[in-house]
Amino acid sequence: MTTNPPSTSPAVVRLTQYSTAELREIAGDDDDPFGVSGAGLTWLPKQEHFGIRRDGRLVAHTGLVTLPLAVGEAETEVVGFGGVVVAPELRGHGLARLVVTAALEHARTTGPQYGLLFCRPHLLALYQRLGWRTLEEDVHVEQPDGPALMPLRTMWIPLRDGVHWPSGPVRLRSLPM
Repeated sequence: MTTNPPSTSPAVVRLTQYSTAELREIAGDDDDPFGVSGAGLTWLPKQEHFGIRRDGRLVAHTGLVTLPLAVGEAETEVVGFGGVVVAPELRGHGLARLVVTAALEHARTTGPQYGLLFCRPHLLALYQRLGWRTLEEDVHVEQPDGPALMPLRTMWIPLRDGVHWPSGPVRLRSLPM
């Protein structure tokens, strides 16, 4: 069943709660709504959540978390974006753009200079249209058994004017988001 998009842009709200129940409200009973279970990674919960409700139902979400990052010899922080999901019947109507853009606007008010996300290949173009840049370097992330190479594509976006990605090996000093 295809649902028509709303005639006006839905409002993005900051969510006070986001758990498995809210994810199921959006994605239904999909056991792998993010398509990343095959990566074999342990993921970090997000700290802040943004969503879109339509007729009382949560239909889109993006989560944020601030994380430590090392690039070369430099230690910094990034705002990690993750948990981006849109109800299957509403995909292709711009809801991901709306919820990610609202989360990005919030991230720009925090301290880190960079936003970071991990992306499946078929979504690269979507994020590029939103201003995200593909990071060519391999990224290592923490896992319960030690560092692991991130198998998904890594993208970044400046959160401040004039910011450039530093050179050197990249290591997220936490579980991925």
